[in-house]
Amino acid sequence: MRKIVYATIWPGEELGYVAECPDLSVVTQGRTLDEVAYNLQEACGLALEDGGAEDLGVHQSPTIVVTMALEPLVATV
Repeated sequence: MRKIVYATIWPGEELGYVAECPDLSVVTQGRTLDEVAYNLQEACGLALEDGGAEDLGVHQSPTIVVTMALEPLVATV
């Protein structure tokens, strides 16, 4: 059973942020970083309920390691 799952947060195409945790087949979004982080925790928790953790080979209460993906800013002249 894995005790760590990985997720990524990146800026949305139009506004806000998108979060994805492929280990748990979870994708969610939010207007702010706080909101998307909360939504990610909640969505991961729902994915692990009712035997979902066993089906996915994940510990019932895994640690979620989150990476933030950013595009570099390029100076314009």
